[in-house]
Amino acid sequence: MSAGLVYLLLLVAIAAEVVATTALARSDGFARLVPTLVALVGYGIAFWCLSIVLRTMPTGIVYAIWSGFGIVLIALVAWLFQGQKLDVPAMVGLGLIIAGVLVVNLFSKSVTH
Repeated sequence: MSAGLVYLLLLVAIAAEVVATTALARSDGFARLVPTLVALVGYGIAFWCLSIVLRTMPTGIVYAIWSGFGIVLIALVAWLFQGQKLDVPAMVGLGLIIAGVLVVNLFSKSVTH
């Protein structure tokens, strides 16, 4: 599998997890049907894509990328669409997460395909 396809599947996994987590917050403890279904399908897609990516990339690296970008995207979605506030320390911390993911991808020899 090409590196481009691996990263595309990883991006799909991240996006599906962000959608699922956003829906989970709206599911009211699985009491609301539509957000519950969106969450379950989203997590299913996320983990399926993640399982394919794990065939060619190391688990720790995949999880660092997936969770790092997921954290940042969830924070942005909550800030933009749910009215949650991000103060300066939160934004600095999110920037450090992005920097960490970039360092791993650009400089680590652990990232293999």
